[in-house]
Amino acid sequence: MTLTGQPHRLQNNVNKLIMKTLFKSIYRTGMAIILASALTGPVCGQMVETGLETLIRSNFDILKGKRVGLVTNPTGVDSNLRSTVDILFNAPEVNLVALYGPEHGVRGEFTAGEYVETETDPSTGLPVYSLYGKTRKPSPEMLKGIDILIYDIQDIGSRSYTFISTLGLLMEAAAENGIPVVVLDRPNPLGGIRMEGAVTRPEYVSFVSQFAIPYIHGMTVGELAMFLNGEKMLANGVRCGLHVVKMSGWSRKMYFGETGLPWVPSSPQVPHGDTPLYYPATGIAGELYAVSIGVGYTIPFQTFAAPWINADSLASSLNRLKLPGVIFRPTHYKPYFSTLEGKMVHGVQIHITDPSVAPLTLLQFYIMQEAHRLWPKKNLFSMCDPSRHLMFDKVCGTDEVRIAFTKSFRVSDIIGLWTNDIEAFRAKASKYFLYD
Repeated sequence: MTLTGQPHRLQNNVNKLIMKTLFKSIYRTGMAIILASALTGPVCGQMVETGLETLIRSNFDILKGKRVGLVTNPTGVDSNLRSTVDILFNAPEVNLVALYGPEHGVRGEFTAGEYVETETDPSTGLPVYSLYGKTRKPSPEMLKGIDILIYDIQDIGSRSYTFISTLGLLMEAAAENGIPVVVLDRPNPLGGIRMEGAVTRPEYVSFVSQFAIPYIHGMTVGELAMFLNGEKMLANGVRCGLHVVKMSGWSRKMYFGETGLPWVPSSPQVPHGDTPLYYPATGIAGELYAVSIGVGYTIPFQTFAAPWINADSLASSLNRLKLPGVIFRPTHYKPYFSTLEGKMVHGVQIHITDPSVAPLTLLQFYIMQEAHRLWPKKNLFSMCDPSRHLMFDKVCGTDEVRIAFTKSFRVSDIIGLWTNDIEAFRAKASKYFLYD
């Protein structure tokens, strides 16, 4: 008997054994993933159902037989990115008769602060009434013939973002004209636990701080609407007929990246699902127009930079503070537009590594503290146009923060002002929580 082919047969058997073992391992791993998915939810894909999708699933029952007005923008979409405008317009059960556009417009064609004109929607032929033009509150003429108003806009969780101001003014107008409001609820991208900042003082109420709530308010738009209504915080204490169409699958500990929902830019400078985390980290300081915060560059709200800053020194100084959940990296760039357009700036890029512990709104104050310690002659509040102080105060909700901070540029001097209102506010707001 010859042994010529035996080594090859032996090797083939070994190969088969290896492959068999490998496939078994892959199979077990796959089954483990499937089991984990069954127990904890999908590995990827949608986990949260928005109020819009709840409304669709109900076959639009609440809207039947009514002439509907819709307040929305490009963020009003379902999980397949179909516009709320198109969904309602094409639904046989719904009689959509008018659209209302907040800042940036219904279709998102206007930039920040740009005057929004009343127009006709080219896709549907419906009238589009501007809520960021001659008036920011719907007039009786704009509401004529409307039986019910729908609000479907994705908020970013910070008080100075104007969509919640539009919501409040809409509710006031609805109450005054006897029209019920339906809010299609959406996630708070910052979750529903975090609350930060001073509650707006009465003399600093403005369109960027319309209500007596903290800078980070910790509520969904539906919960906020209930809070404003229930606490009689609308003008003259009026209350509108209000119905919130709840989400399913959302919990207070969720950040937007955990929802499984697609992110649609809520405005030109909030392009990604994590941008709402950075907006409160630099947006207040950005109101001084003295440094670049990344608006006008590729990473809006993620930087703090100016021509006179030494990037390595500032990054090292900030990292030595060992602030939780954040790392600062030296960065250099030229803004394409906005503050310091076309100038080479140096500074830090903020990298939030754990949003659950990062002190979001205080980050800009820590940066200003360290910048002032390193370059004491560079006082941002003296470098800017004095008119910007008022906008800084409006966004803070008070002038107390600026006055206390600029005495010595120490965060420790404003901690009390920034945190003292939170406990009482949380107790009041929690009565209106719809989710655990």
